[in-house]
Amino acid sequence: MPEATARIATADARLAAESAAYFDGYGLVALVGVVGVLFVAVAFGAGRLLRPVVPTPEKLLTYECGVDPVGEGWAHTQVRYYVYAFLYVIFAVDSVFLFPWATVFAAPGYGAATLVEMFVFLGFLAVGLLYAWKKGVLEWT
Repeated sequence: MPEATARIATADARLAAESAAYFDGYGLVALVGVVGVLFVAVAFGAGRLLRPVVPTPEKLLTYECGVDPVGEGWAHTQVRYYVYAFLYVIFAVDSVFLFPWATVFAAPGYGAATLVEMFVFLGFLAVGLLYAWKKGVLEWT
């Protein structure tokens, strides 16, 4: 019986040591996070204490790209600019997907499967691009 108790105590001590070693990494991350938050708080506090505060009516005006605000704050924007941005995002995602695919494609045993997957992915992109082209979205007029 004392032998079993000694084994349990040894196992508990080993488990406690492993747990402490495991959580040491989290402690370091937490410490870096706290130091970062304190650094930002001190920087903002110092800026608030050191800056001059002289509000004038001109300083309280809305400022946009060096132009004084005139009229309402509502303006119409062409939808096609959003479409161009959306097309850019699609092709950016495509390029981000291509780089890992190229590394896996070279690995042994993955060639045919990854090649089929890439052609399916590019097919979806081609269908979307063809749809945009048919709708006249890609014409700058």
